[in-house]
Amino acid sequence: MSVFAQQQRKWWALLGVSIASFLGCVDFTIVNTALPALQADLGASVDALQWVINGFILALSSFMVLVGRLADLHGRKRVLFIGLAVFGLASLAAGLAGQIDTLIGARVLQGLACAVLYTASGAIVSSTFDTAEQGRAFGVLFGVNGVGLAVGPVLGGLITSAFGWQWIFLINVPFVLLSLAICSFSVKESRAGEAGARLDGWGALLLLIGLPSLVLVIVQGGVWGWGSNLTLGLVAVAVLALGAFLLVEQRVAAPIIDLKLFANRRFVAAVTASFGLALFYCVAFFVMPLYLAQIRGESLQASGLLLLPTTLGVALLSPLVGRLVDRKGPALLIKTGLLLFVLSALLQAGFDRQTSLPYLLGAFVVMGLGWASILGPSTVLGISSVPQDVGSVAMGSLMTLHNVGGGIGLALGVGLFHHFSATPPDDAQQAFLNGYRAVMGFLALAMLLAWAAVSLLLRTAPVPLPTAEEGASRG
Repeated sequence: MSVFAQQQRKWWALLGVSIASFLGCVDFTIVNTALPALQADLGASVDALQWVINGFILALSSFMVLVGRLADLHGRKRVLFIGLAVFGLASLAAGLAGQIDTLIGARVLQGLACAVLYTASGAIVSSTFDTAEQGRAFGVLFGVNGVGLAVGPVLGGLITSAFGWQWIFLINVPFVLLSLAICSFSVKESRAGEAGARLDGWGALLLLIGLPSLVLVIVQGGVWGWGSNLTLGLVAVAVLALGAFLLVEQRVAAPIIDLKLFANRRFVAAVTASFGLALFYCVAFFVMPLYLAQIRGESLQASGLLLLPTTLGVALLSPLVGRLVDRKGPALLIKTGLLLFVLSALLQAGFDRQTSLPYLLGAFVVMGLGWASILGPSTVLGISSVPQDVGSVAMGSLMTLHNVGGGIGLALGVGLFHHFSATPPDDAQQAFLNGYRAVMGFLALAMLLAWAAVSLLLRTAPVPLPTAEEGASRG
């Protein structure tokens, strides 16, 4: 194969896996605007309706590390194809669901499949492109993902209004087939270089007990009560299972998570940045639409347009950021992005009833700049700091902790918001603003701490100055 043909094949592979990853991002957000139609058509309770989203998040977060390891051992292309097939069938089942329980089950399968789409796609890009091109390639991948996040809610509303909620799921099927077709000829098979390595069965079992328990506590703890028997019981199960998992992983020859990854300061810096990114946008996206609706009185359509500078900024800027990563490296961009988040949070803490449109959009644009500066570069930093044969595990670990960051942030952020918005009771708008400002203060502090941690982890040791004797001998 000629050099030109190899170059073409690489970019076709990027297109194929980008479609797969795009589908996962769209399905993360497309359901929200269709929830009222789902509730009316299926007669679902509010609690059941929440599980259409929570079931997806639970499966996605719980299986990322495990499917990453499976991809490393059995082939990333093969596992990606299985993930795409499961995602397509789950989308078909969701679109044809006549009961809420069936829909929730299909969404759990979608979440499991999306764990594959996220981890295998990143590992395939890492193994397909040389180090010098990875920043650009990941920039394209995350730019496409940003588009998915940005257009998901808009597409959900448009498709539901025009064709019915079923089509927000059924529309995935032709795109799954397109991704499979492109990847079939463009993606080379790659796997970890451990001959004869097998999946650690005990580790997998403990992980599948501990991680869902932890995620479930994060998602539902506020609903059940943080001091309830159910919450405390699940916390105990999570701690025991994950503690046992860590002990097992130190003793097996081929662990699911190579704990040595966390001895790598660059990888830990990437995890810290990715964790902080998810914490910020999950909390901010919870309160920002509420501010637009309750304080400014914006319609659903207007709120969506006002939020576009944030989400669309990620999509448009990620390819440019990717090129900058190739030239300058990821560290400076990540640290800049965290400081931009601090600035956006401080600007948003100044929102009130008369906030001007330029000020509001400026705060949202700064958030988009920060998001774009962290998303791709943190992944490049994480993947490039480890050997290629653990690329999928590294990606799975990175994205799992990313989601845990979002879950923890949302739990803390919502708790703070409700606490500070409880007073004064005679002025609902002022109460809301009190809660909003408390949340933004929390985010500013959290991002400042993340910036300090990343800066410390990426700090290079200074070159020692020569002693007087050494200087004299050189002279």
